[in-house]
Amino acid sequence: MTTIIDVCLPDIGDYKDVPVIELHAKAGDRVTVDSPLITIESDKATMEVPSPATGTIDEVTIELGSRVNQGVLLMRLRVDDASAFSPAGSPQPRPGSLPAGAASVAPSLAIRASEPPDDTAASTAAPTLTAGHATPSVRAMARELGVELSAIAPTGPKGRILREDLAAHVKRAMAAPAPQAGQPASLPPWPAIDYARFGPVRREPLSRIQKMSGANLTRNALVIPHVTNFDRADVTDAEAFRLDVNAEVREPPLRLTMVAFLIKAAALALRAFPRFNTALDGDELVLKDYVHVGFAVDTPHGLMVPVIRDCDRKGLVEIAAEMRRLADKAREGRLAGSDMQGGCFTVSSLGGIGGDGFTPIINAPEVGILGAGRASMQAVWAGQAFHPRLILPISLSWDHRVVDGVAAARFLRHVAQTLGDLRRFAL
Repeated sequence: MTTIIDVCLPDIGDYKDVPVIELHAKAGDRVTVDSPLITIESDKATMEVPSPATGTIDEVTIELGSRVNQGVLLMRLRVDDASAFSPAGSPQPRPGSLPAGAASVAPSLAIRASEPPDDTAASTAAPTLTAGHATPSVRAMARELGVELSAIAPTGPKGRILREDLAAHVKRAMAAPAPQAGQPASLPPWPAIDYARFGPVRREPLSRIQKMSGANLTRNALVIPHVTNFDRADVTDAEAFRLDVNAEVREPPLRLTMVAFLIKAAALALRAFPRFNTALDGDELVLKDYVHVGFAVDTPHGLMVPVIRDCDRKGLVEIAAEMRRLADKAREGRLAGSDMQGGCFTVSSLGGIGGDGFTPIINAPEVGILGAGRASMQAVWAGQAFHPRLILPISLSWDHRVVDGVAAARFLRHVAQTLGDLRRFAL
């Protein structure tokens, strides 16, 4: 007896209302195990949902362009050999398409006895492709240019919008009459240049993480009214303490970095200035009663921001140990989605590389981010004489919709004072 199984969307993390951008099979098609059934796209990545078994598509219950969530019924599959199928062996989402750390839980699969075939279902034609069918790179470019994909006429195979279609649409828009005074104008298109005209060139694709980060950073930089404050922290005593701790024999081994001090100091400042520990949600502020701090990690594939939870209640040793564990996972490509979620604030340090300061971009929906340059020995006037002190340049980028310059200056001064006097860590 043949068996019909329900193929549902697996757990893909916290993503909701994910659009279906491609249908690889229609009713009546033969599929094999792991052959792609549909492709979905979140705001960060694409993912193929594979077939859990070999058989024939009995019914397609979604359409191209549909927005789906975990557990939504996608298709019904008539399995050839029911005894060879086990829900426990259901396919995992293809890891090469998922954002780092997204959940890879098997789809929910309900089995029911075979029913007489429905002639109408067997003769269902392939669904008509709707506007907005494009590759992630084209969709990302359209987002950057502020172009609605539904307004573009596709010329690619299966109704796909090509890069050339997007470029042609932008050229037509640029040739149109200029908007009247008071009307908003779209951003100009990205310059189209034949770089090979000027000399030899090579092309290298961006990594998946770089594509994800690029789109998010562009949005954050354009939407959030950034302001950056600068200050200096005397970390002479903190550095001496750090070196003493690292010289101690510990099991497991511990390497305490200045970033651990920055994370702890930022956590204490968030407690002292709770306005910075918020998220803007429409016309309301979400005030958080927890303090989770993310820290930027440079990986071979791009920048990632794992999150350490409850930093205000943890000591430097515990923070440093979690930093090491999460940084290793990030560089090895094993960072889970949950490891990068729930952050209240972010710390980004270039101390190991150099530089006197920089203006980091806020990691939305957070309202602030702390940056640190490279500490240097400087002569500091102590009232009667100059003394050599190790000075760390720090910066704070903040969302002017939520906080103002006075609050930002006080927040950054609190961080500097905490770093300069280790006794403040115990307050």
